[in-house]
Amino acid sequence: MRVIVTGGAGFIGSALVRHLVLEKGYDVLTVDALTYAGCEASLKAVEGKANHRFLKANICDHAAMAAAFSQFRPNRVMHLAAESHVDRSITGAADFIQTNIVGSFTLLEAARAYWNGLTGDEKAEFRFLHVSTDEVYGSLGDEGLFEETTAYDPSSPYSASKAASDHLAKAWQRTYGLPVVVSNCSNNYGPYHFPEKLIPLTILNALEGRKLPVYGKGENVRDWLYVDDHARALDLIIERGRPGETYNVGGRNERRNIDVVRRICAVLDQLRPAAAPRESLIEFVTDRPGHDARYAIDATRLETELGWRAQENFDSGIDKTVRWYLDNEWWWRPLRDRYDGERLGLSK
Repeated sequence: MRVIVTGGAGFIGSALVRHLVLEKGYDVLTVDALTYAGCEASLKAVEGKANHRFLKANICDHAAMAAAFSQFRPNRVMHLAAESHVDRSITGAADFIQTNIVGSFTLLEAARAYWNGLTGDEKAEFRFLHVSTDEVYGSLGDEGLFEETTAYDPSSPYSASKAASDHLAKAWQRTYGLPVVVSNCSNNYGPYHFPEKLIPLTILNALEGRKLPVYGKGENVRDWLYVDDHARALDLIIERGRPGETYNVGGRNERRNIDVVRRICAVLDQLRPAAAPRESLIEFVTDRPGHDARYAIDATRLETELGWRAQENFDSGIDKTVRWYLDNEWWWRPLRDRYDGERLGLSK
C-alpha cells in the first residue's frame, strides 16, 4: 500500500504517518512545506525507515504535486496540509485562503489527472481522503451534536477556508467521479502538538510557573479527541469509507476550556509538585472575536458503519499527554523558544 500524506510533519499528520509506517507497514510519502507549525522532528520515529520518504514541497505547487503522484504512484492520498490556528487566521487570513483553498484545489487537480491515467484495479481502488474540522459547522447551543448532515456555518477565516475546501473535495467527487471521502474531526490533543495551542501551551506555561491565559470566562466547550485515536480513524475511513460520504470523528469528551486547564494543573501538581497549586496561575483574558460557544461531534456513523471506537477518554489521554511533554523537552524546547509563550495571532 502506497500512501501520500500531505501535512505529515504537522501534529495530526505526523501521528498518522507514524501509524501507517510503524503499525501498518505501508509505504508512505510525507509531503510538507515545513511552515511554522511543520516540524521534521515529529517524524524522528520513522527516520531512516525503508518504507518512508519525505518531500519538502508546498501543495500549491502544481508541478511538484504532479511529480509526486507520477513518481510515487500512490494508492491513497490523505490530505491534512492546512493552516489551522484560528487566532492567526483572524489577523492574517491570506495564508489560510492560499493553503487551505488554493492548495486543496491544486492537490485535487493533481490527483484527478493521476487517477484518470490509472486503469483496472488501480483506478477502482484509489482513494482521496480530505481531512477537515468540526469548526465548519459553526457553534452549538447547550444541546445537540454536529452530524454529517449539519449545515455549514463557519465563524472564522480558518473555518471558512476549511469549509470551502470541503466543498471543493465533494464537488470533485460529484463532478469528476474522483473517489473522495471527507472527514471532520473535533479538537485533537496529544504528543507533538505545536505549543501555541491551548493544551500544550497550558502544560508548558504551568511547568515554567507562567500565567495561564484563558479566553473570556473559560466556558467555551470543545469535544476532545486523542490524536492517536484520530489517526486510527483516518486509516479506517480511507480503507472502508464510501466515496462521496462524510465521516465525523469525535472523542465524546466534552469539556469547558477552564476545566481542561484545571485538569492539566492537577495532573502537573501530582507529577511535578510546585510551591503553590498551578491553578493559581490561571488568568482570564479578553475573548477572541467570533469565538464559537460549543463544539460536539456525533460519531455514530463512524462507530456503527466502520466499527471505530476511541481508546482514550479525556483523563487517560491528558495524563499521557502531560507525561509526554515532561519527558520530551528535546522536541518542544526549540519550538517554545520561537515565541514568548502567549496566545498567538491576535497580538501580531
